[in-house]
Order: sequence, then structure tokens, then C-alpha cells
Amino acid sequence: MSRDRLLKERWELVVKKLSDQFADGEPLDLDAIIYLIGIQELGQLHRAFKKEQKIDLMHIAICKLLVPYGYYELDFVDDEGWPHYKVISQLPPLKAGEQAVLMKEAIVNYFLETDFIE
Repeated sequence: MSRDRLLKERWELVVKKLSDQFADGEPLDLDAIIYLIGIQELGQLHRAFKKEQKIDLMHIAICKLLVPYGYYELDFVDDEGWPHYKVISQLPPLKAGEQAVLMKEAIVNYFLETDFIE
């Protein structure tokens, strides 16, 4: 099976499982999945977040997802439990479609590592 086809199938599985679990089967988009990963990484699952905090959660997720690619590393966790990352390497300039593929690949890898999917 080609790498692109395998990524597509795994991505669809992630979307289905998360959509069933968090959105009554209504398909979640990429941003929603990134947001869920941010909440998971923060570890504060049952609390309300302000708009600015939601953006911060997405930032946490993106950093976490790009750690294996060598773009970020965890710097510290503050007193409120929020992880902070430092830039290790700048992301190359990517077109919107290329960014989406990179994030989908990183998300699939994240959920493979956490045994959410096989």
C-alpha cells in the first residue's frame, strides 16, 4: 500500500473515532482535532477555556505534534500545568495543502504512538 493511501486511511480512522467519541459522529475538522490534542496534552479535560486559552491549546498541540520532526522541544511546564515549547528548527515554507498533509501525518503518528489507532 502506498504511503499516501495508508496515511489517508489512518487519517479517516482517526477522524471517525474522534468524531464518534466527541461529536456524536459529526466529522471533526483538522482544527478541532488539534484542539482536542491540546486539551489532552494539558491534561485538564473537564474545564471551560476562554478564547485565548483555546488558541494556546492549539499551539500546545501543534508543538507537541511537531516535536518528533525536530521543530520543537518541551522547555518546561508552568505552575498551572501548561507546557511551554521552544523552537529547535524553523518550519520550511509550506503551501496550505502541504501544511495540512504534515499536520495530518503528525496527528496520525501521535495516535499511533498512543495506541488510539493501529
